[in-house]
Amino acid sequence: MKPLDVTKKYFITGSAGFIGFYLAKALLDKGAEVIGLDNLNDYYEVSLKEARMRVLNKYDKFTFVKGSLADKETVLNILKEHKPQIVVNLAAQAGVRYSIDNPDSYIESNILGFFNILEGCRHYPVEHLVYASSSSVYGGNEKVPFAVEDQVDHPESLYAATKKSNELMAYAYSRLYQIPLTGLRFFTVYGPMGRPDMAYFKFAKKIMADEPIQVYNNGDMLRDYTYIDDIIDGVLNILCNPPTKDEKGAFYKLYNIGNHSPVKLMDFIGTLERCLGREAKKEFLPMQKGDVYQTYADVSGLMNDFGFKPDTTIEEGLGRFTKWFLDYYHFS
Repeated sequence: MKPLDVTKKYFITGSAGFIGFYLAKALLDKGAEVIGLDNLNDYYEVSLKEARMRVLNKYDKFTFVKGSLADKETVLNILKEHKPQIVVNLAAQAGVRYSIDNPDSYIESNILGFFNILEGCRHYPVEHLVYASSSSVYGGNEKVPFAVEDQVDHPESLYAATKKSNELMAYAYSRLYQIPLTGLRFFTVYGPMGRPDMAYFKFAKKIMADEPIQVYNNGDMLRDYTYIDDIIDGVLNILCNPPTKDEKGAFYKLYNIGNHSPVKLMDFIGTLERCLGREAKKEFLPMQKGDVYQTYADVSGLMNDFGFKPDTTIEEGLGRFTKWFLDYYHFS
């Protein structure tokens, strides 16, 4: 395994997003040059994205381009002008439930946007293109833990379908144009400065406002919650290690990146309550359309290839999140 090369240029899409921000910051802290692209859309509070950007803009080696992944000219211009060796595509329209009522934005960002990145890397070759897939591709699969070799042909949401499409598009481009590509199926990432559309963040807001939280499937769900620092450690190890050619002529790898330790939703809520020092009012509801019962990552691929070992407990992770949350929203 090659160490991270800080002399290379890194182009991160979705740099104002949760994972994109932390990855950009980690690279900048190590002295690398980073170009960030984000459209700062209002899918969730823009002020949080702007707060992340204020942190990144303090670095001399950070260049920010405000623009959309769906704008092919913007993407091509960045690759042509800055000539990054490594591209990390983290920009996407996220959210399973949102995709049910707002399908257009998923096609634009996740299909067209990713196509533009692939085209850009075809015309302006890079050493490695790493892109975000999602645990949602596993849909309602009952075999656990979820392994990358498992069939993923029955998505429960359009969001999941777009992520599966990304994997197929990536494989085709890798094989046709010899672009080294690595896909990462992220499992429920959480932490400080996280996404306000995610359950733990919504729960924290409602608990502090003394409003009831919505607990789906009557609390009978399992999630492989993965702390942001563990995710970033895993991604950093991958960046300078592009896949070698496989037997079918593709330079392509796919990994699960998760905690490999599912937590019951009610246990997660209990830990959050203890961290906040308040008990939640709970409204128990049936399973929502598009949701899945459990996620559980088989991360043996990352362990074998990169020594990946996530070690942040839910207690530690939620402790850090709530400390940030209470300070950021002026509860403390």
